[in-house]
Amino acid sequence: MAKSKKSSSSSSTANVGFEATLWQAADKLRSNMDASEYKHVVLGLIFLKYISDSFEELFRQLTDEPDANPEDADEYRAKGVFWVPKEARWSHLQANARQMTIGTLVDDAMVAIERDNPRLKGVLPKDYARPALDKHRLGELIDLVSTIGLGDAENRSKDVLGRVYEYFLMQFASAEGKNGGQFYTPSCIVRLLVEVLAPYKGRIYDPCCGSGGMFVQSEKFVEAHGGKIGDISIYGQESNATTRRLAIMNLAIRGIEADIGQEHADTFRRDVHPDLKADFVIANPPFNDSDWFRKEDDVRWKYGVPPKGNANFAWVQHFIHHLGPRGKAGFVLANGSMSSNQSGEGEIRKSLIEHDLVECMVALPGQLFYSTQIPVCLWFINKNKQRKGEVLFIDARKMGTMTSRVNRELMTDDIAKIVGTLRAWQGGKDYADVAGFCASASLATIASHGYVLTPGRYVGAEVVEDDVEPFDEKMKRLTTALYEQFAESARLEAEIKNNLKGLGYEG
Repeated sequence: MAKSKKSSSSSSTANVGFEATLWQAADKLRSNMDASEYKHVVLGLIFLKYISDSFEELFRQLTDEPDANPEDADEYRAKGVFWVPKEARWSHLQANARQMTIGTLVDDAMVAIERDNPRLKGVLPKDYARPALDKHRLGELIDLVSTIGLGDAENRSKDVLGRVYEYFLMQFASAEGKNGGQFYTPSCIVRLLVEVLAPYKGRIYDPCCGSGGMFVQSEKFVEAHGGKIGDISIYGQESNATTRRLAIMNLAIRGIEADIGQEHADTFRRDVHPDLKADFVIANPPFNDSDWFRKEDDVRWKYGVPPKGNANFAWVQHFIHHLGPRGKAGFVLANGSMSSNQSGEGEIRKSLIEHDLVECMVALPGQLFYSTQIPVCLWFINKNKQRKGEVLFIDARKMGTMTSRVNRELMTDDIAKIVGTLRAWQGGKDYADVAGFCASASLATIASHGYVLTPGRYVGAEVVEDDVEPFDEKMKRLTTALYEQFAESARLEAEIKNNLKGLGYEG
């Protein structure tokens, strides 16, 4: 994998050091197994290693305390550490990694952990004993995972587990392509959404939460800005049972409490948080979903009934329905959502604009996603806009850095520029339209453009400064270039005629 250049003012998840080495080593053990299948083998072991590391560290501490019992499960639960029974401890598994029974031992370990930790019930993968999984390679994988510290205090402070987990999710999304990457939103997009919304305190909601990346980044934001994690409450929902389990594991390893319902469920068929009014909605719903359930008289369709063939505006209205009176939403949608007039979508968009709910639109560059090449944009909805009657348009299509031959990433500087522009615009100070990048437009101006929200229509073309080349020199250069172009055309025409003559054709 190509690595991007990194400066003191830029950051890239592609430039992560040992995570890449670890991934390359693990991927070599995959053999003929599909990435979608191998993913759960690897991530399950990483999860097991993490909770075992955390347990072992506290076990040693309790062993040194005269009045403590290191085999008392309540001692661990009181400190927010998962209790790991003897048969599930990593040392036991590593000692037996080269035995042909290792698959059964790992399954038994997962069953034991779920049994003693109700929060994880039905979540962990338990099919390591299946014949299709090469036990020799499984043993090698266990030895590989054994080389990294994950759950002890030192590595928790470095968020080693979080970095490895996030990097592996990203790599699996890339390896799986369209079929498996729908749950993974590139971290740079998540960071941008979170930085714009700034969820310091309140209820955060993602009704299509995938592997939980939006929640993780929200917690990181609060911590980075000196806030208290307890100041935010997290709610989510996921329709895919396997992905939902992945989300629970992803949150559990970081100690994040979240209510994502008792089971997987389709948000449009069964809203598991029907009465929730959130302060922030952060989401990346499926793009242009044509296979979705619609009820004509749904209370959520306040701005128009979305078409059966595309769920984009069903998601938008679901987000708005769950916002509190001062709530804000940031979400990813396909570019077609900004201009489509098919099946009443234009009327819904018009209603959203006229109700002054749209605060900012951001056009993103291509090649950010591993799972799709569909051009995407960011919508920002605000029920309590500071600049009423206006919308900020940002064209970020030229931003980002290629981190591999096929993928682009928004760097820290890019994110800061977008967020800073929006903040300046909201505050009404130090903001000015920049041709080709950003523009503030009134609702009347947007109406004159047929309620289309494509940023390029409002920001115009980038101003290119003319050079200071003297006029006579410029004319000489242009004339020479034009002459050379004509000469080349004449040469090619003569060559074509000669070739035709060789084929017996006289023109």
